[in-house]
Amino acid sequence: MLRQILSQAKKHPSLIPLFIFIGAGGTGATLYVLRLALFNPDVSWDRKNNPEPWNKLGPTDQYKFYSVNVDYSKLKKEGPDF
Repeated sequence: MLRQILSQAKKHPSLIPLFIFIGAGGTGATLYVLRLALFNPDVSWDRKNNPEPWNKLGPTDQYKFYSVNVDYSKLKKEGPDF
């Protein structure tokens, strides 16, 4: 398959940016899904030792990918301990 892509790129050089952007988009999507699967508190891979990982998050833990105007170090806890 890689040979076919390279042969098409040699025949039609205008396809090279298309291959680059499709490859970068696929790589970015794969890395984002891996980030969600490994670091999101909603995902529990170890149900015996940590059945509810979202309850162990502190108010200063940042789990969002990007936050605009929130400083997580200054947040206070608003709720009971579970």
